[in-house]
Amino acid sequence: MKAAVLYANEDIKYGDYPTPIIGGNDSEKIIVKVRAAGICGSDVPRVLYNGSHYYPNVLGHEFSGEIVEVGGDVKDLSVGGKVTGAPLIPCMDCADCQKGNYSLCKNYSFIGSREQGSFAEYVKIPAINAVKFDSSLSYEQGAFFEPSTVALHGLKVNDYHGGGDVAILGGGTIGVFTMQWAKIFGAKTVTVFDISEERLNLCKKMGADDTINSKTDIIDKNAYDFVFETAGITETMQTAFEIANNKAHICFIGTPTKDLVFTPKLFENMNRKEFRLTGSWMSYSAPFPGEEWTLTAHYFKTGQLKFDEDLIFRKFDLRDVDKAFDLYKTPGAVKGKILLIPE
Repeated sequence: MKAAVLYANEDIKYGDYPTPIIGGNDSEKIIVKVRAAGICGSDVPRVLYNGSHYYPNVLGHEFSGEIVEVGGDVKDLSVGGKVTGAPLIPCMDCADCQKGNYSLCKNYSFIGSREQGSFAEYVKIPAINAVKFDSSLSYEQGAFFEPSTVALHGLKVNDYHGGGDVAILGGGTIGVFTMQWAKIFGAKTVTVFDISEERLNLCKKMGADDTINSKTDIIDKNAYDFVFETAGITETMQTAFEIANNKAHICFIGTPTKDLVFTPKLFENMNRKEFRLTGSWMSYSAPFPGEEWTLTAHYFKTGQLKFDEDLIFRKFDLRDVDKAFDLYKTPGAVKGKILLIPE
């Protein structure tokens, strides 16, 4: 088959790669013909900043496709079905897995980083990782399951409940889905913060009650009962401490890449306001892969969880993968999700 193979830092090439097959130990696995694969923010440092676990490597963990082969013990999936794939492969044996905390497994594997991913014509995955979705949904929409589940997991770990005012710090893909989940489950209002008018306009289009440009607008302090940080940058993490109400719940979904500095006065807000602060990692719960995935399939089907083509910044043929990653070399050049489409 053809695949986008990462051979070294900044060296990703389209070419021949061994086609996965169902072997003797694969009775509970399936092979998926990839129809669409998204570039995640975590893929960028793997390609551009020497962040891969090994070389050569085939990345890609946000994908959808068509089942083309099933192992002999697979019962509820059949050839031709539309599926997305939950990329985590937990060990199922450690203490965290036994408690259903699969995201915290220390002995996990991962499709698209630790083993062959979806930047390829075909990918082999455990049948338990396959999530069926309705035939009315496009493969492009199917590639957005994983970002949606990351957002919903943040609500779960933050003990979210409806009736309050919600702030989303960061209007990117994860922020758009976090905003929508907060509304689906009963937010009084949802306000999205960002510095890009393009992103803020998309958030309004997707249902945000209000938007705030963090560079130009006045920011109310002590105003929000639930705060979700989705950008992973110092400024938004600091803002979370300022806009949280007394007894608020704050969740950091975004992954920081630089040192964070809080003044003593700012950090003291956690004490004075007695808010709860938690992190969120990946998107899984029991029974595996969790309701993050099944609810995404349900609410995508009903249309209550919206998908818009404007979430997609560009589509590239898989053979042009190098051109796609070149865009990330210019800060701010990529404004949305890039999808890779195998021919």
